[in-house]
Amino acid sequence: MTVIISPSELAQELSGQAPPVLLDVRWQLSAAKAAGAPPFDGRAEYAAGHIPGAVYVDLDRELASTPGEKGRHPLPDLEVFGAAVRRAGVTAGRPVVVYDGGQGWAAARAWWLLRWTGHPDVRVLDGGLTAWDGPLSTDQPAPAEGDFEPSPGATGVLDADGAAELAGVGVLLDARAGERYRGETEPIDRVGGHIPGALSAPTTENVGPDGRFLPAADLRDRFKALGVSDEARVGVYCGSGVSGAHEVLALAVAGIPAELYVGSWSEWSADPTRPVAVGPDPR
Repeated sequence: MTVIISPSELAQELSGQAPPVLLDVRWQLSAAKAAGAPPFDGRAEYAAGHIPGAVYVDLDRELASTPGEKGRHPLPDLEVFGAAVRRAGVTAGRPVVVYDGGQGWAAARAWWLLRWTGHPDVRVLDGGLTAWDGPLSTDQPAPAEGDFEPSPGATGVLDADGAAELAGVGVLLDARAGERYRGETEPIDRVGGHIPGALSAPTTENVGPDGRFLPAADLRDRFKALGVSDEARVGVYCGSGVSGAHEVLALAVAGIPAELYVGSWSEWSADPTRPVAVGPDPR
């Protein structure tokens, strides 16, 4: 299954007889850094210009539930999530393409949620809106209501205990910046460091200078160097389950299935009973 689509491929599909459903999920982490800051709202950016036919979906309100003990971006209420994507026209029998402003994290979160809840054909625009060289629109489309009913898979999600276990029996990748993994700085969460046994694998190293994914063979080589093999069970976490979804997407580009610890470091570090490792070594 193809998981990314190039801008030229998307332009061709949008001009065809059966264009994909297009979701705009632009989002910024910076708005979530300040204590007490309201959730980021990308509607103004969307209204100023989006790929024609795209419908805006809100990451903080529709692709996650309220921050709390399960982290800063817990799994969304499935009724809220389902209503949001149906409003955007998502049906089980029609392909979906998701894009964001270019970083790819928010688009990957939407991709992961749709795939985990049963949609068979979801792709991310490689490079996001930054890579798009086609026209933009300020129209507000109102597509026919979709029929997609989220049905979560039995696998694909880790909780805190599952992440701890996987770090010992498989490969658990930490998708955050290396300095946060090492505990040298922590701009958001209670304490810096990493889950004992996790390996540092910043998601920024999955893309080139243009923000587009490295070739699949290069990604396979990268993950192989981190200990990922055909036999290994692989999990990913980040700060709050957003950039980690981008790493799961990179692994999928490389043909490697992986599970996501959605609560990630924001959940783990909030519990003072959970062990914390610091420095460059996994343990």
